[in-house]
Amino acid sequence: MTDSTMSTLRLGTRRSKLAMAQSGQVAEAVRQLTGRPVELVEITTYGDTSREHLAQIGGTGVFVSALRDALVAGEIDFAVHSLKDLPTAQPAELALAAIPVREDPRDALIARDGLTFEELPDGARVGTGSPRRMAQLNAWARTLGKRIETVPVRGNVDTRIGFVENGELDAVVLAAAGLTRIGRIDEATQLLSPDVVLPAPGQGALAVECVAANAHLVATLAELDDPVTRAAVTAERSLLAALEAGCSAPVGALADLSPSSRPRSSSEGPKADEQAVTEMHLRGVVGTTDGSTLVQLSTTGHVPASLDDESIPLTMGRELAVEMLAKGAAGLMGERAL
Repeated sequence: MTDSTMSTLRLGTRRSKLAMAQSGQVAEAVRQLTGRPVELVEITTYGDTSREHLAQIGGTGVFVSALRDALVAGEIDFAVHSLKDLPTAQPAELALAAIPVREDPRDALIARDGLTFEELPDGARVGTGSPRRMAQLNAWARTLGKRIETVPVRGNVDTRIGFVENGELDAVVLAAAGLTRIGRIDEATQLLSPDVVLPAPGQGALAVECVAANAHLVATLAELDDPVTRAAVTAERSLLAALEAGCSAPVGALADLSPSSRPRSSSEGPKADEQAVTEMHLRGVVGTTDGSTLVQLSTTGHVPASLDDESIPLTMGRELAVEMLAKGAAGLMGERAL
């Protein structure tokens, strides 16, 4: 082998325990795939150093730009992001080379005394820095005939769970995927059904990014890609992109895919009775953070079983966004760029 085939690959990652854990998992997969050593390069992002709430500093992108700058500068070979942190517009000079198999996309509740959300007392203090979670949790509480106080929180998983352990909060809501990746999912007192709380678009999925001009590395990392996950998050992020206007709007989305089949039409010939397809069910929600108003819609469509054509998930996301805007979603999201 030449030196270039055995040289160390540099994987850029945020410094948090969660980021290091999920980057470490990707690093191991790349080692097994290539036989090359992979070095984790820790990079501090603006989102890590700012103490402001995410809604105030812009939400999407604040954990990403420093990693992307390092890619473009050649300081790292590839980067691992939480997909939900990525802005929906992909820079031309960077390739989203792989979206590996998605972890559980749901939100998880960690509450005192082992309580579920339904068992929380009236006026319970629930920590989350996410306007999306605030909107849906407040709306859910209303349906249960009670109110909660959503308290903005920042910090790593240990810090957030600590607010419950020290009695400052009754509960916090975190991504189940993150808890799973750091081995703490057993501390969740409830996994929140998407029927009541839709996750962030792309939640639970990772994004593996590299410089687009490095065709060999793009092709190598593509071996880690999961077509089902990519199709689902493509639809979710298409919905977000069509709704987004530079504000951290409380948008939730989840696409579920399941094998299906549809009858062939007579014009498709007599060779087979059915054509293999995959059914995609896409749900979206936009709401005010106090939960007083939610716009929730869903759509179902068929995508090719090969899942190699992203145009259908993209179209489904855009079309559902148009329906949601027509139902009043625009008025829940502040100023929109038309």
